[in-house]
Order: sequence, then C-alpha cells, then structure tokens
Amino acid sequence: MKTLTVFTPTYNRAHTLRRLYESLCTQTCDDFEWLVIDDGSTDFTRKLVEGFIQQQRIPIRYIYKENGGLHTGYNTAYENIETELSVCIDSDDFMPDDAVGIIVTTWKEKGSDKYLGLIGLDFSYDTMEPIGGYFPQNLKECYFPELYIKNIHRGDSKPVLRTDLMKQVSPQIGFPDEKYFNPVYSLLKIGDAYPLLVINANLCIVDYQTGRDSISGIIFKQYVESPKSFAKLRILEMQLKHNSFLNKCRCAIHYVSSCHISNIPNCISNSPLKIITVLMYPIGLILALHIKKKASQL
Repeated sequence: MKTLTVFTPTYNRAHTLRRLYESLCTQTCDDFEWLVIDDGSTDFTRKLVEGFIQQQRIPIRYIYKENGGLHTGYNTAYENIETELSVCIDSDDFMPDDAVGIIVTTWKEKGSDKYLGLIGLDFSYDTMEPIGGYFPQNLKECYFPELYIKNIHRGDSKPVLRTDLMKQVSPQIGFPDEKYFNPVYSLLKIGDAYPLLVINANLCIVDYQTGRDSISGIIFKQYVESPKSFAKLRILEMQLKHNSFLNKCRCAIHYVSSCHISNIPNCISNSPLKIITVLMYPIGLILALHIKKKASQL
C-alpha cells in the first residue's frame, strides 16, 4: 500500500485539473495515489479524469457525488482513503516535483504516533515565494491553532495529516441548507490535541482563481449564505485549548455576527464564553451589517 493519498475535491474545474495531474506524474517519488472527489461537476471532469486513468501513469481513483459543498468532499475523501497520510491539493493548484518525496521521507524519518502529521508551505504561483513567508527556522513542531493564534505564520500552509486521526473527526456535520462549511473545522478539532511536524518546504503551488467561482472572492457571500456553519466554527474556536484572549474576542465578534445574520436564537446563552460574547456583542452587530453590505455588492 502507498504511504500518501493526494485528494482533490473538485467542482467544474476540468480546465485546471490537467496541470495538477501533470505535476503528480512528474513526482520524484511514486509512493502515493490520487483520489479525485467530483462534487457534482457539470463540465467534462469525469471524461477528463477517466482519460487520465486510462493512461496508467499514476494510480488514480475517481468518485462522483452529488454537489454538497467542499466539506462534503472532504468527508467522502476520508471515508475512502486507506493510506497512512493524506493531503488535499485543490483542483486549481499543483505540487512541485519533489513534494511527495519530501513528505514521505520526512514522515518516515521523524513521524510517530505523537504527531497529527506534518505541515509545509504553500507557494504563490505568481511570485514563487511562500505565502506569508517561511516558518521560524527553529520551529520543529506546533499545534495547528498556534500558527495564527500565536502569530507564528499568517499565510497559507499545507497540512499533511494522519488519515486515522482525521477519520476520528469525520464526517464534518454541516447544515442541509448551507454549503460553505470550512473543512478547517475538523482540522482545528484534532489539531488542538496533536502537534504537527513543521517543515520549511514547498509542498504546493497555489494559483488563486479570480471571479465569482473563487473561494477567496466570495467570502462575504459565504458568511451570508452559511451563517450557521460559521457560528459553529466560532464556537469551536472559542473552546480551543491552545488559545489567547484576543482570539477568543475575535471569535466572539464573528460568532455574534453569524448569529445576527441567520437569526440564531439564544446567541448569548449558547456561547461557551458568555461574558466575552456580551462584551463583544456591539462589535459583532456592526460586523454583521458590514458583511451584509459587502455581500449585496457582489
């Protein structure tokens, strides 16, 4: 059995998948397989991936599912992954030639049951520099929430995770009427209990998409269309063991805004940090108004 599964949840991104496929075919280490989770695409994704499979250059599995949002793609992936490690590479991104080799070698040399996995860097396609810079040179391991709570690294990073531990926090249960439930929820849940090995290596090259189909371009729309999901995420963040007072305040503000947007009752009583939530309530209401205004302009 292979050591690593590279999984790719995708929706109508046939026009970018070939670049990712070619980057996987040129990996210097072949100790991996590719799992494509098609989240109900209506373009030629199925035909394209079936063509890749016929070429037999790398082991590929293709799973089609009804459209349900990104977190359901992750859920399907973890239901089907059998390798020790797994990493998500988005359909519009790709891997440098030595990425799999770095992952597998590092894990075999330093990995253990103590760790959730390892975390490396995302590089920008435009600049070929790490997004947010490098990790501190003396940092050998950290808990995932610490990266932003302690301001260790504010840019994008690439976690490579133990599949058995991710299965423990899967599936990520969302809401039937909402599709924008960030898969980081499951990672925060388990990443607060197990540290990650830190490596200052390029594991993924990120090519941000522009326009209406890009996640980064519609964040305000996501807040408005999936407020219950965001409220659930903020509740989890407020309860993290590896936390700070400022982060608790930030999460309380966002929690209040999501409650206001979705008309969630008992906002204060449902908060795990009631006093902080009361204090941050006015700011949360202002944020909700700002989010609604921004979303209406899209």
